[in-house]
Amino acid sequence: MKLQLALDLVDIPGAKEVVAEVADYIDIVEIGTPIVINEGLHAVKAIKDAFPQLTVLADLKIMDAGGYEVMKASEAGADIITVLGVSDDSTIRGAVEEAKKSGKEVLVDLINVKDIKGRAAEVDALGVDYICVHSGYDHQAEGKNSFEDLQAIKSVVKQAKTAIAGGIKLDTLPEVIEAKPDLVIVGGGITGQVDKKAVAAEMKRLVSQS
Repeated sequence: MKLQLALDLVDIPGAKEVVAEVADYIDIVEIGTPIVINEGLHAVKAIKDAFPQLTVLADLKIMDAGGYEVMKASEAGADIITVLGVSDDSTIRGAVEEAKKSGKEVLVDLINVKDIKGRAAEVDALGVDYICVHSGYDHQAEGKNSFEDLQAIKSVVKQAKTAIAGGIKLDTLPEVIEAKPDLVIVGGGITGQVDKKAVAAEMKRLVSQS
């Protein structure tokens, strides 16, 4: 089980500062969609150059032109690129094909997918590397989480690794771990804490025991 840090509401200098604090306790650092919108793929390159030992995920949430957008993210140094599960199968196939050419990986985000179980099975057959259940900011504001969705996709996914994102904190992490995802994605549960290093260290300890 791996731990991913999601960086959303920071600029490049801010991102570097946060990652430097917790780099020893995370496996993957995510350049979130807001950073990509504000800074472009320069943010991906900046973090990969500064922390070459970390896997870098570019959360592009690709919806079209999968092959081209994966190619550009790969050129910027991304190791994993995200595609939306609601996109067309051809978009996901294109993303997977391009990722394989350059030794990269594709994570499909099932945010806003209505038939989680059915779509997870379809996406799994397309050869993606990760399938992620995700409660976005708007969902979290309504008190929703993705714990049940994780159980649902784990019952049908045979090839891809599973991941969960959205509102995970130190006190809810044990419940997430019980469901045995391959990847746990934490944003504000680390970045919003006063002692980010201590929280990340404890989360890594819990994840590593599983």
